[in-house]
Amino acid sequence: MYGPNGYETMPGGLTVTDLVVTYSGDNPVEAVRGVSLTVGHGETVALLGPSGCGKSSLLGAVVGTVEPASGTVAWNDEELTRVPIHKRRFGMVFQDGQLFPHLDVAGNIAFGPRMAGVSVEARAARVEELLRVVGLEGLGARDVSELSGGQRQRVALARSLAAKPRLLALDEPLSALDSELRTRLAKDVKAILRSQGVSALLVTHDPAEAETMAHRVLRMEDGRLV
Repeated sequence: MYGPNGYETMPGGLTVTDLVVTYSGDNPVEAVRGVSLTVGHGETVALLGPSGCGKSSLLGAVVGTVEPASGTVAWNDEELTRVPIHKRRFGMVFQDGQLFPHLDVAGNIAFGPRMAGVSVEARAARVEELLRVVGLEGLGARDVSELSGGQRQRVALARSLAAKPRLLALDEPLSALDSELRTRLAKDVKAILRSQGVSALLVTHDPAEAETMAHRVLRMEDGRLV
């Protein structure tokens, strides 16, 4: 199976169908309005739009941090809409990385496999592999407070990849960085995702970042794809 840009993908992957996200209150807001999309195996899809357009709410409903009012989320035709976040096997990278300050670089990367009961030897091997992949070889013992912004995001990416997720959700992962670093890291993240063969759903307001990192760019406006 070939995607729209000629790259080969495996059948299946993420399927979102007629998803609606509503926030209740004195003035209920329909943040996502009947969105449907797919992300194939090994494909990166970007959701591009301004703040408040619903893209982060859509991403949250996909990974399980936001409960949709209606619609479905599925992986390889297995419905996940009401499946708890920790059972979806999706990873997530946030804008600020959200690293664990009490753990060093290696400890942060090993966190997911450790929680999954992976052996000490296998965890150590996975950490070393990912340190090489994200360009931080030799920094496993470094305190995360000593890292630059770009290095912190590389650690966050490695931590999310450590448990071998089937989908990686990236919520404005580079927006806190300066423009030169953001441009350089966007290319690096693209290469890392391709090397790991992981599917990814990227949320961004930066058209250049979306075009650099994604196979396909979907534009959102007022809760809908346009």
